[in-house]
Amino acid sequence: MSEPLTPERAGDRRPRRRFDPGALIAGVFFVGVALLFLVNGMSDDTVAGPEVLIPALLIGLGVVGMIRVLTRSRRRDRH
Repeated sequence: MSEPLTPERAGDRRPRRRFDPGALIAGVFFVGVALLFLVNGMSDDTVAGPEVLIPALLIGLGVVGMIRVLTRSRRRDRH
């Protein structure tokens, strides 16, 4: 049985980490939704009503999900 591959022994065989745009887009989307709910809750009048928030949230979740699926190969480990 061979020894485990350590960073010193790995040389060029270590997998490179590539940028995943899906994670960035998902993070920005969820921070934006949280800020919208926070502003809506702290103000006296409604910034956006539920007839706008619910469809926007569902459409945004769908877009984030599609981007995550399309960029899945960037997150997969290749050994």
